[in-house]
Amino acid sequence: MTAASSIICSCGSSKCYSDCCQPLHKGQPAANAENLMRSRFSAFSLGLKDYLVTSWHISTRPEQLELDQTTQWKRLEIISANNDAEKGQVHFKAYYQEQDEWHLLEETSSFLFEQGHWFYHSGNYQPQILKPQRNDSCPCGSGKKFKKCCL
Repeated sequence: MTAASSIICSCGSSKCYSDCCQPLHKGQPAANAENLMRSRFSAFSLGLKDYLVTSWHISTRPEQLELDQTTQWKRLEIISANNDAEKGQVHFKAYYQEQDEWHLLEETSSFLFEQGHWFYHSGNYQPQILKPQRNDSCPCGSGKKFKKCCL
């Protein structure tokens, strides 16, 4: 068994990475907009820049994508997801840390289905700084109090 076979995928699915986002990272098409969103989150958490670029729609894809190595993507929460045969939307919250500071990115992303693949098109980026208190639930999603987890 390889290490990828046994680690839980960072996308929040509770599946092993090898059965979840890894096949998409290796080129398998996403079944729907939500699956692409999950695979993009795990790609951010793993630093898979090439996957992020190729899963971005050509009409909105940046010429260069730089990933901040100090950003640690911790948890993805899908609020809602829907798609038809050509378009999709995913409303999500992504929790991350930069240095000792917690952040929340809430976004509703738009996706397009073309040539047998889903692509991220655009989103309404809404970042926030979080200030969890000692007795708050930890933003990482462990279910523990912040003081017993990531403080």
